[in-house]
Amino acid sequence: MTLAVFFGCTFIAFGPALGLFLFTVLRDPLRIIILIAGAFFWLVSLLLSSLVWFIAVKASDPGDEPLQKGLLIFGVLFSVLLQEAFRFLYYKLLRKAIEGLVALSEDGCSPISIQQMAYVAGLGFGLMSGAFSMINLLVDALGPGTVGIHGDSQLYFLTSAFMTMVMIFLHTFWGILFFHGCETQRWWEMAAVILTHLIVSGSTFWNPLYVGSLVPSYLLMFATAAWAYVLSGGCTQNLLQSLRGQQSETSPQPGS
Repeated sequence: MTLAVFFGCTFIAFGPALGLFLFTVLRDPLRIIILIAGAFFWLVSLLLSSLVWFIAVKASDPGDEPLQKGLLIFGVLFSVLLQEAFRFLYYKLLRKAIEGLVALSEDGCSPISIQQMAYVAGLGFGLMSGAFSMINLLVDALGPGTVGIHGDSQLYFLTSAFMTMVMIFLHTFWGILFFHGCETQRWWEMAAVILTHLIVSGSTFWNPLYVGSLVPSYLLMFATAAWAYVLSGGCTQNLLQSLRGQQSETSPQPGS
């Protein structure tokens, strides 16, 4: 049973992201480099936020429960803001990289567009975030032990896997929206990314009432996915037709 939980949660959490990596990133060495660098930037943001959290906890009274709750809220807020700050720094770095690639190319064009960089960088952020969210849980899923034996929810591993999957997708879409906002100087798009990131992270305080975190997270994921699709050049009409389960049909022309 523990192996079934382990592999099931692994494929739920990382299966869709692995598919994106295999079909859209793996064949391009430049995209692999951008993805790994994006994962590294997220990792550095985690390291710094963890350091601040560690100092704050050590400097506070562990017996003061309201203070500890306040520090937890502060930790989530600080971590989200730091992640988005590093996303902005990574955008600046990639923008400089594009200028260098254009200068080195023979035709004066970059081999990769900023939209593609945004997608790959966001996927790198999401994969590293998902890895740190699930790695310890997957180790525990191998046993020994039984989930919920003391009256806790038996859906802990399953809901954690679904939450990891949605966070990977959200980071991917946030990358597209954030980079587009930086390129067009639409600061409200960047603010929307930060706000939705705070909402999703804050919704986890509803746990173990998992409906309170999963439902709004998935609703925001679908909304940001549609938004990223339109900003990437997708047709709104095609999106609406796909949501309605319709396909555009063309009538045969006379004489054709």
